[in-house]
Amino acid sequence: MKKSICFSFLLFSLLFFSCGENVEKSAGRFLTAAQAAFEVGRYDEAKAQIDSIKAVYPKAFEARKAGIALLRQVELAEAHRNYAYTDSLLTISRARVEEIVGGEDGKAQRFTFEKDPQYQDIGLYYSPLQQLARNAQRCYLRATVDEHGRMTLTSFWRGAKYIHHHAVKVSAGGTFAQTVTMDNTYESSDALAKTERNDFILGESDGGVIAWMALHAGEAVKVEYLGDTNWVTTLTAADTRAIADVYELAQALQAVHKLSVMQDETTRRIAFLEKNEARASTE
Repeated sequence: MKKSICFSFLLFSLLFFSCGENVEKSAGRFLTAAQAAFEVGRYDEAKAQIDSIKAVYPKAFEARKAGIALLRQVELAEAHRNYAYTDSLLTISRARVEEIVGGEDGKAQRFTFEKDPQYQDIGLYYSPLQQLARNAQRCYLRATVDEHGRMTLTSFWRGAKYIHHHAVKVSAGGTFAQTVTMDNTYESSDALAKTERNDFILGESDGGVIAWMALHAGEAVKVEYLGDTNWVTTLTAADTRAIADVYELAQALQAVHKLSVMQDETTRRIAFLEKNEARASTE
């Protein structure tokens, strides 16, 4: 009886270790495939193969451990690749901003840039034609964009009585666009007239007016100030051109800002992954 029990235990042990070896060997095929994909830069495939080890062979502990170590290498290499790709796009985008801004190689300066280091963290670009001091006595739409690409269309109105305008509508050739109704109208007065202004942000409250204006760049268009009393005027061709120019710059600056944020995030991820890799190598 004793011999029978011992023989059964020995047989079970052999089967157990044999199964363990077979599991590790089978899981090793996924690990080999992951390593091969990693070496040729197919990082998504490598990660999928590593994930398969846990899914198909959850008890292949050695293979899973090796897979985790390989995964750290894959993620770090992927982060470095993403950084290089973003950096190349950022170089192109910054060159595009410089090209739009102009002012070099004999080109006319298309924009004025203002930034007071004492009071402003982010500077503003606008068309020289729409300088505030030159346009203080008229009704018009003025475009500005900050260094991050956040564009604002400001409606200026000046007259004998307040109209309390909260939106503007532009139209030409049977098409139109209208801003969102805003409640943040700034009103002031002097000895000669009442002044109102409202800010409409691209992609937030401009209602597509800015993009519409870009399609009508260099054209005179109808502008309606919508308030307690509606008031109509004509926006000059120079103004629509100025707004379209700022819109073009805004799109380029937005691309630079977005890529810069992505690059900063990737830099932090690389630092995190390198720290984890260094810690794992000492364990």
